[in-house]
Amino acid sequence: MIHRSSQYYDLIYGAVGKDYAAEAQLLRSLIQLHGIPDGSSLLDVGSGTGSHLVHLRDYFVVEGLDIDQGMLGEARSKLPDIRFYEADMVNFNLGKTYDVVVSLFGSIGYAKSEAKLRQAISKMADHTRERGLVIVEPWLVPEAYRAGVPHAVFVDQPELKIARLDVSQAEDRVSILDFHFVIAHSNGVESFTERHELGLFSQDQYMAAFERARLRPTYDSQGLIGRGLYLGVKAGQ
Repeated sequence: MIHRSSQYYDLIYGAVGKDYAAEAQLLRSLIQLHGIPDGSSLLDVGSGTGSHLVHLRDYFVVEGLDIDQGMLGEARSKLPDIRFYEADMVNFNLGKTYDVVVSLFGSIGYAKSEAKLRQAISKMADHTRERGLVIVEPWLVPEAYRAGVPHAVFVDQPELKIARLDVSQAEDRVSILDFHFVIAHSNGVESFTERHELGLFSQDQYMAAFERARLRPTYDSQGLIGRGLYLGVKAGQ
C-alpha cells in the first residue's frame, strides 16, 4: 500500500499545529509512571512518517511498523538508523518482544472491524514482555463522530500550496474520509483523492479487546490530544 499523500503528511499536520515533541514527553511520563525506565525498548505500530519516534528515540530504543510504503519511506529518510518494518498491524510477527508497544494518533482505527481490532491488540500484546505496557490512542468513538461535516486544511508556503478537503461520512460504524488534495508547486497543479476508512469503536470494545489479550487496561479520558488513551499492563504467567 502506498498513499500518495505521505510526502505531504508532515506539512499538513504541521499546519494544524500537531505537537509531536509535547506528545512524546507526555507519553514518556506515562510510561515512567508504570515503572518502565528510560532506555527501554519501544515499538510504534502504525508509526506513519516516524514523527513521534523522532522524539521518543531520545528516551527509548525505538523501532517502527507500518503497512504504507510511502509513510515508511518518509520515516526512513528522517531516521535512517532506526529499524522500520513493513507489516499489517492485525497480522505481524517480528519474533521479539518489547518493554512498550504503542499505537498512536488513531492508527488503530484502520483495523476497521471489531474482530480485527481484537487481532491488532492481541498482536501488540504478543510483542510485549510480561509486565510490559501496551498504549493505544484511539480513533473517534461513535458518539463523537459527526457525518456530513466539511473539513479543510491548507498549507501556504512560498513554493508550495496544499489544500486537503473532505466531508465526513459514515457507514456501518466505519468512518469514511474521502480526502481531496490540490497541490500547487513549481511544476504546476495536481489533484488526487484518497479514501481512508477507520472503525468507530466504543470504549467497551477497546477495553474488551485489551482484556482478551491478557492486558490489564486502564483508560485515560484526556490522553495526548483529548481523544483518550488506553494503557494495558501485560499480565504475568
